Amino acid sequence: MATEVKKPLPRKPLKPVEQKPKMQFAFGRKNYMILLGGLFLIIIGFILLSGGGTKDPNQFSYELFSTQRMVTAPIILLIGYITVAVAIMYKEKAPEQQPPVS
Repeated sequence: MATEVKKPLPRKPLKPVEQKPKMQFAFGRKNYMILLGGLFLIIIGFILLSGGGTKDPNQFSYELFSTQRMVTAPIILLIGYITVAVAIMYKEKAPEQQPPVS
């Protein structure tokens, strides 16, 4: 009695392993620094905007209409909000590649 030897089936060649690209964040370090600066300006603007009231509700205080609250604080807030918008939209330029020298 002769036994048959089974030949192994031919295998498909292995495909090269594709490496996944590194995960990149939506914002870079510079974006976060600009964002923190904008948030700092917004906080400063709201601090300048606060206060000016009186403890006695029957007494009127002209401190509510000071230049700090009517002009300075809104300008600082506006600059802060614009800075945050710039931080969101800012994209760094890709480094230019020089052509190979032959």
